[in-house]
Formats: sequence, C-alpha cells, structure tokens
Amino acid sequence: MNSDLPYYLAFARVRGIGSVRVRKLKAHFGLLQRAWSAGEFDLAAAGLDAKSIGSLTQTRKTISPDGEMAQLASAGAMALTLEDATYPKLLREVSDAPPVLFVKGVLTEADAWAVGIVGTRRATVYGREVADVLARELATNGITVVSGLARGIDASAHQAAITAGGRTIAVLGCGVDVTYPPEHRKLAKQITEHGALVSDYPLGTPPDAANFPPRNRIISGLSLGVVVVEADEQSGALITTQFAAEQGRDVFAVPGNIFNRTSRGPNRLIQQGAKVVLDTQSILEELNLNMVADRVEVEAAVPENDTERLILARLNYEPTHVDELVRALAKPTEEVTATLALMELKGMVRQSGGTNYLLAREGKVHYRVD
Repeated sequence: MNSDLPYYLAFARVRGIGSVRVRKLKAHFGLLQRAWSAGEFDLAAAGLDAKSIGSLTQTRKTISPDGEMAQLASAGAMALTLEDATYPKLLREVSDAPPVLFVKGVLTEADAWAVGIVGTRRATVYGREVADVLARELATNGITVVSGLARGIDASAHQAAITAGGRTIAVLGCGVDVTYPPEHRKLAKQITEHGALVSDYPLGTPPDAANFPPRNRIISGLSLGVVVVEADEQSGALITTQFAAEQGRDVFAVPGNIFNRTSRGPNRLIQQGAKVVLDTQSILEELNLNMVADRVEVEAAVPENDTERLILARLNYEPTHVDELVRALAKPTEEVTATLALMELKGMVRQSGGTNYLLAREGKVHYRVD
C-alpha cells in the first residue's frame, strides 16, 4: 500500500486544498505525511495562503488519516492516487487530474477504451432510445461506457451497457458511498458489478449542486471522446464537452429536432464543429476503435480445439485460401474445411469468395471484460 494514501484521504477533506495545492505540498515536502503535520511557516513556504492554512489547521483537529482509512474499508471502497500504477491511464493525462480517486467496484485496463455518453435529465423517448442503442453497441464492441448516473440519458446509457454484458463507469458528484438520485440505488449496485462508481469527493459527501460541474472533467478525462445525446443549451452536459475540448478529447453530438429544446445543445455543438453521430460505427471509426471491436469479437468466440486455435492464428482481415491454411497447418484438407465451416457458424470467421476465409468483423457477440 502507498504509505501516503492515508494523507491523500485526509487532505481530500480539507476545504480549499485541491489538486493544484496537493501537488505543491507533495513537491515541497516529498511526502504528504510531512505536510499534514507541518507548521504554518513551512506550509506558507510550500505555497499555501493563510485561508488554506487555517482550513488545514481546523481539519487536523477533527479527523485522522487512520480514521479515513478505516472508513474507506468499512464502505467497501478503495482509493487510487496518481502514484498508483492502477490509476486510470486516460485520466492521468489530464492537467487537473484528481490527486486521489475514490472507487467502488473495479477499474481494469480495458477501461482505457472508453467513451462518455451524457445528456439531459429530461430525456425524450427518442433520446433514451439513442442512448440505449449507442451504449449497448459500444459495450458489445468492447468499449467502456462512462456517464454520470443522473436521471435521463445517463441512466439509459449505464443500463444499456450492463444489459449488453459490457462495462460502465459512473462519475459521481458525491461520495461513492452515497447514491444520487436515490432511485438509482439498484442501478448503482449493478454498476459496481460491471465496472465502477468513481468520485474525487470524500466518502459521505452529499450531492451538492456545486459538486456536479467539476466532476464532469472526470467523465471526459476517463473517455477518449464524449457523445452528447440530448441537452438544452444550458445543460450540464455541455460543461462536459468544454472539459473534453480542453483535454483534447473528441466531441460528438446526436442531431435532433430543431423545435425540441433538448436538441438545441447537440445541434449547436454540430454547428460549432462537433462530430455528427449517425450511428455507433461513426464513433468507432472516428476514435479508431474498430481494432478493439475486432479483438473482442475474435476473443469472445473462444476456440474449442487446437485446429481452431491454429486457424485463428493464421487468419487476419485479408482473404486466405483454404489450400494455404492446409499447407501451413499440415493437417488433412477435410479436417481444415470442416473446422472452418463450424467456425463460420460460430461467427469466428467468414468466407470471402470461393474458398477464401478471413476473420469475421460482423455479428458482434455479448461478452464481459473482467
């Protein structure tokens, strides 16, 4: 365990000391443990102003780093710092990445392939359907769906990813041990079983309105691109796209009815240069994620014997003649052709003119990445 973790947790409780000041303290003292017990003169030398020093002094009287660790364990959660190898790779690239990220559930390397889907809480039937289709197809193609657990578009995206057997991450504007909105308690539990709830707010933090705009930088930070399905021009979803643009992420928008308020946001984004989403494939192609879909498709259909494994190792996305496979595998022609026929039925390979075969790109299957 990172010996400084208890102090990362403790500093997360100090009002007025965010990612920038924590980095300053870390750089100055070397260890946050030293910063936690430092005097006012040394804290000022590290770059803290009088207000921040006063806030730290008061917080030290009411909490203890060890107590924060105990609370974390009691909540069944974990915390990752920028020093941890398992800290999300994409989020680490962001200039104001949270020094400590609270997690309930599991983050995996597969989450490096992630797309954010956000939108209004007052979603139309059309918006919910679009969010459902996009999230389900992205998840089926091996892409983690990131959203904010809010009502409307967010909830539809999370639920669709789970139903597809994929992974999803919810970024909260409260502690990971707090469910908001409360009616999403069941959904939040499902997310921890198919991904993770994450937040940079300490455990027990209530869902204050001021918490939600800053958390949007984490939604975009965890994602290769962000898709806005429906949003009014003043929607919080558009704050996510602003963060995405600042972080160098791609911004996508789903066009909608020009007379509908919930279409004003995405339509305006398109007018400003956002990429138009006409289907899931347009997202995969723009983010160069087809290779992930292809990998998942082949890996999902597990070869059942040595011949299938050898054939998969030899094939790619260019046609290969069956005679070439027979020579390479040094197996009887009838065995190779019979195996290819079965593999085609399973969706692992497909025929391409005569007796040429290649890896299948179509017929995506439902899977889990754990």
